[in-house]
Amino acid sequence: MADLSDSELHEIVQQVVGKALGSTAPEPGMTASAPQVVTSSKKVVAIGADHGGYELKEALKPELKTLGFEVNDMGTNSKDAVDYPDFAHSVAQAVGTGKAWRGIMIDGAGIGSCIVANKVPGVRAGMAYDYSSAVNSREHNDTNVLTLGAGLIGLNLAKQIVKTWLTTEFGGGRHAGRVDKIKSVEKKYLK
Repeated sequence: MADLSDSELHEIVQQVVGKALGSTAPEPGMTASAPQVVTSSKKVVAIGADHGGYELKEALKPELKTLGFEVNDMGTNSKDAVDYPDFAHSVAQAVGTGKAWRGIMIDGAGIGSCIVANKVPGVRAGMAYDYSSAVNSREHNDTNVLTLGAGLIGLNLAKQIVKTWLTTEFGGGRHAGRVDKIKSVEKKYLK
């Protein structure tokens, strides 16, 4: 099998997911419906990791810059053991307070950081493990924090998930009412 570039792999995945979901996917070489990165003004992406996600975080930072985003590294800064809640809270707080447009947090599985991030008012965190979950979390749930499991996905898949998540718009429509209900549940518990 010939080696495929990331963009070729992305096109293939889009076609497979589109066919599986019954929607039309672009033909090979067609990029008209592919998500585009807005680079006219740099948006801040807060990124953090625990020791298990440190290497993936470091590998993703140049990718984010290449996509035109300003990166705010919230730590950790080594593979020394740390507690993921501290870093997930920092990333989520940056998003919840408006200091960052979006946030990405990486730990071993992505689950614990997702739980922590969702405790911060104004944050809708979602864990993505493939192209489809990245798209769904943005189109349906308007997530603003992405959590990744470094122990579950490789670098190329992580790059694809991050790019897809950052460039997929919220679908609005019927989903807007559901996101409003999420916000209303949050408001009930804010004091």
